[in-house]
Amino acid sequence: MSYLDVERSLSGRRWVGPGIEIDRAGEAMAQETGLPRPLCQTLARRGVSAAEADAFLAPQLRDLLPDPRSLKDMEKAAARFLAALKAKERIAIFADYDVDGGSSAALLIWWLRDMGHPATLYVPDRIDEGYGPNEPAMEALAKDHDLILCVDCGTVSHGPVAAATGADVVILDHHLGGETLPPALAVVNPNRQDESGDLAHLCAAGVVFLMLVEANRQLREAKIKGPDLMSLLDLVALATVADVAPLIGVNRALVRQGLKVMARRARPGIVALSDVSRMDTAPASYHLGFLLGPRVNAGGRIGQADLGARLLSTDNMHEAKAMAERLDMLNTERRDIETSVRAAAMAQAEERGLDAPLVWAAGEGWHPGVVGIVASRIKEATNRPVVVIGLDGDEGKGSGRSISGVDLGASVQKLAAEGLLIKGGGHKMAAGLSVARDQLEPAMARLSELLAKQGAGNAGPADLKLDGMLMPGAATVALIEQIEAAGPFGASAAAPRYVFADMAIKFAKRVGDSHLKISFTDGMGPRIDAICFGAFDTDLGPRLLEHNGMRFHLAGRLEINEWGGRRQVQLRLEDAAEAHRP
Repeated sequence: MSYLDVERSLSGRRWVGPGIEIDRAGEAMAQETGLPRPLCQTLARRGVSAAEADAFLAPQLRDLLPDPRSLKDMEKAAARFLAALKAKERIAIFADYDVDGGSSAALLIWWLRDMGHPATLYVPDRIDEGYGPNEPAMEALAKDHDLILCVDCGTVSHGPVAAATGADVVILDHHLGGETLPPALAVVNPNRQDESGDLAHLCAAGVVFLMLVEANRQLREAKIKGPDLMSLLDLVALATVADVAPLIGVNRALVRQGLKVMARRARPGIVALSDVSRMDTAPASYHLGFLLGPRVNAGGRIGQADLGARLLSTDNMHEAKAMAERLDMLNTERRDIETSVRAAAMAQAEERGLDAPLVWAAGEGWHPGVVGIVASRIKEATNRPVVVIGLDGDEGKGSGRSISGVDLGASVQKLAAEGLLIKGGGHKMAAGLSVARDQLEPAMARLSELLAKQGAGNAGPADLKLDGMLMPGAATVALIEQIEAAGPFGASAAAPRYVFADMAIKFAKRVGDSHLKISFTDGMGPRIDAICFGAFDTDLGPRLLEHNGMRFHLAGRLEINEWGGRRQVQLRLEDAAEAHRP
């Protein structure tokens, strides 16, 4: 049954409220703990009991951090890393060009710098070299280095690892492993096929951090003091959120602690990036995912591939400012390219049909750096797995995004094993691939078939899940602060979404090209301001702007808006429905 009888909202979605069990559990927890009911509802939805509430609201990293040695090859990897340090060997870091790869490289560079040891950074060019290690690069690095650390890549790179003759290779990754591993000295990856999967939610930076925990432990056993690991958690937090890793278990504690470290503004690259992003409040997971992350990624997408990693690893403030400004410019350029590719891809996908198990589009000259973002946008609009491919010559390079419950990475890997792709891999929610132009149609048909077996074609429009109803008078800054204690919110830990029912709109104004600002009230409590991003991409913006006195149910997430020294309640409006009054 739909919530508030909303079967089709202004954005075309059905509203679904919390189940009766969550309602009852939240009510019982509120009575037992004295915590506000909306917070208890959020905890109940996360599966937290009344007895666990206090510990959940104040997670301690020491209680949640797993033993690094629970991952295969970890002791061997850390021991080889420390042996290189002791012998003053030449170390190279081969990193992926995204935020996770850049943060992973920066973690190692900062740690090694603290120990007085330099390292060579190598980030492949997305267009010229593609994802992951390649044979010429690995061969060249092996000639000048004794140890190569591959971070956020390498798990399926058999040929390139074998090409690194004369150097040891250690892989620190989280992408899905194949049936066999490359000939590296150590492959530390919670998504190896012979792992338990208990730590499958870690991003690569989380794996690198655990390796540094193990390295510090081995140093302590040798009576040597290692670098301060807690100060590195801002990098782990940035990677975890930007890579859309689930904010559960240890990830939640890593991000929470990392946000505190970031607030101290001690890392030049992150400070410069925060300033150029015009961040004027304490960092939250939203800022990492939507302000900082895209800018770090911009270098790898359309500019200089190693720019993000260099920014995160520099200890020079002047250098950081220059790189942050360059990344900000590249991000603006990336948005313009993305807009044109998205329009063309969506038109093609609509013509092919949006109800299939796989929605896909391929276009001549589409920039490889934006196909992943475009796939993500189309996935959000269709609630289907999406693959977007840029064609160039005889080959296409593409990126895919999946929906909950459909493992895209495994299907893409199977396709590569069957010979329909030049290469491909990834994880459940995201994948990358290269395909020959003459194999494009059969490859996409086979991928659609594999995804259909996982139920990808059965999903309707994404329901809007709601946590309950609030009156304007109950939505206070104090309540929001208490709810935020259940965070940070993000992947697999959605921020609670509330409905303000039967509201009158008192002010409405279009902002920029597609955003909407409104204020609303129930006539008894205070007015609440709301902002809706992208409102005019659906019927939501026009209908609320021209409301003609009609009342609406308004749904969204609560946040604190800080402006001019004042802190006020604001609703991040996501959807609305007409309030049909008897």
